[in-house]
Amino acid sequence: MTKIGNLPDTVQKKLPPRSVERLSKYRRLLSRLDQSSGRFIFSHELARLLNLTPVQVRRDLMLIGLAGSRRKGYDIRALIDLIGNTIDKKEGHNVAIVGLGNLGRAIAAFLRKSKSRLNILAAFDVDSGKINREIAGVACYDNQRIPEIVGKLNISIAILTVPPDVAPDIAALLTRSGIKGILNFTSVPLDIPDSVYLKDYDIITSLEEIGFFINN
Repeated sequence: MTKIGNLPDTVQKKLPPRSVERLSKYRRLLSRLDQSSGRFIFSHELARLLNLTPVQVRRDLMLIGLAGSRRKGYDIRALIDLIGNTIDKKEGHNVAIVGLGNLGRAIAAFLRKSKSRLNILAAFDVDSGKINREIAGVACYDNQRIPEIVGKLNISIAILTVPPDVAPDIAALLTRSGIKGILNFTSVPLDIPDSVYLKDYDIITSLEEIGFFINN
């Protein structure tokens, strides 16, 4: 029988970032399986589908208080619910995108269609052709209105897809405006306060890593 434990806030805050990342991936995969397969899954099956090891999967799930049955594995619905209770904010997080180029529009469209508790509420840009319009289903505002709109809409997460030369100034404006987390798609290292959670995504570095390993 699957056992579910109640996770104190202090435990949740101590979850390693990579474990939180994998928990999100487990949930997305399990949400698809829940519609098309049986009610249970073993750690080795989950590991195989995500190119992980069964030990890693079991360790992550034990961190959130879940133990599977040796006979049946993990209850898929219970696991989905527990991951949600662990990594989600009950009312969700409000998100803004800064920079509505091709990448920004693609991300906005993707988030609007995703079944998550990430609410994409605003976008910002300097292009007069985009400002005061709805693009990819999201209202676009002038960058100068970042402090106003972030406060008004209670936005806590910003996705940064601006040109590298303006990224530091925009990041500073976002942090002053009350943003608590930034996903940085630019190639520029950002100097932000420790109170703001920063996640960098550098596509060039990722591709160069792949190139190295396929050549070696």
